[in-house]
Amino acid sequence: MDKKMPFDIHNLRPRRIALFSGNYNYVMDGPVRALNTLVAFLEEQGIEVLVFAPTAEKPAFQHKGTLVSVPSVALPGRSEYRVALGMPRKIRKQLEAFNPDLIHLAAPDLLGWAALRWARHHQVPAVSSFHTRFDTYPRYYHMAWLEPAVTALMRRFYHQCEQVYVPSDCMRDILTEQRMSDNIRIWSRGVDAELFSPARRDMAWRQSVGIADDEIAIAFVGRLVLEKGLGVFADTMDQLAARGVKFRPLIVGEGPERENFTKRLPSAVFCGYLQGEDLARAYASSDLFFNASITETFGNVTLEAMASGIPAVCADASGSHFLVKDGETGYLVTPGDITAFADRLQHLCEDSLTRSAMGKASRHESLKRSWHAVLSSLLADYEQAVARYISINRQKMKAGGGTRLAK
Repeated sequence: MDKKMPFDIHNLRPRRIALFSGNYNYVMDGPVRALNTLVAFLEEQGIEVLVFAPTAEKPAFQHKGTLVSVPSVALPGRSEYRVALGMPRKIRKQLEAFNPDLIHLAAPDLLGWAALRWARHHQVPAVSSFHTRFDTYPRYYHMAWLEPAVTALMRRFYHQCEQVYVPSDCMRDILTEQRMSDNIRIWSRGVDAELFSPARRDMAWRQSVGIADDEIAIAFVGRLVLEKGLGVFADTMDQLAARGVKFRPLIVGEGPERENFTKRLPSAVFCGYLQGEDLARAYASSDLFFNASITETFGNVTLEAMASGIPAVCADASGSHFLVKDGETGYLVTPGDITAFADRLQHLCEDSLTRSAMGKASRHESLKRSWHAVLSSLLADYEQAVARYISINRQKMKAGGGTRLAK
């Protein structure tokens, strides 16, 4: 079919971008924060953005930009999440009326696949950002045998995108090894260093939630779900307690494993879901940050902890490997090694000088990450994606295809 591409070849900056995501405002997590920050930035640059995503009756926060609610159902067994059942006719008409220059896909779900097919049919370039290692999820639900099939499906999805954005060199290496795409770019993450700051440390608040001044507060921040390494976290806390270390777990977050996690950590302080200044205060009022998860593509919580001036002890995995400087801003530990995690945490609990020095180094390192610079780089990648798409279609025209470019 002979279609006209919506580009001016003399100006490759997209004017209208359609963003598709499995979650945009009903659960707050790192990827959602990044996407909302991106949309706000694009609108500041004069680019129109229309977001298509499932919604819930009670959103977790006020989202950025214009959001089109896509019909969805609750995910079985994880009802806090929604699954869009593709793109019905009404949604397709809204997308066609918007007439996007670029499609940005944030997940290889049913909605993402439907949007990808739409983009190919209407000859609009599609790019994708890689936020979650879905290929690792089956192992947490005793279905590790599914991982090769999940990886193959993801590979098929990402190979149809002009560019795939990952948050770190580490994730680029992983996806390259898995042959996910031949055009992987870095879309890193920034941090609000004014919000997340050591200046927000509040000893009175610590006391009010039950943390004594002489206790070392070890923070967990994130969704209370199995794939966040809750089992490793709890086992490590048990080992620290058995060693007689004086500490108090500080848990920030909600999720379906809240009840089980509470039973595993009877001495912990559970703050529930926090955001904004309340979240920043919790970080800064902690003494250490512990992240045992291996499923993130970017450790947003790790970076926020670093900006708050506390050392981070993390699994040496894709989410934190490139953020934490081992022995300088914290420690990286072999995933799942309970004894090694406990050794590092005990050392920092008992050595206040090292803890203070690493906290200052963490803050200094975090200041190198500016949201504006990060998102300006992504916008430049968008333009290159459009240029690549035009170049490929020019080659098709020379070979006798029917695509026409706007002049």
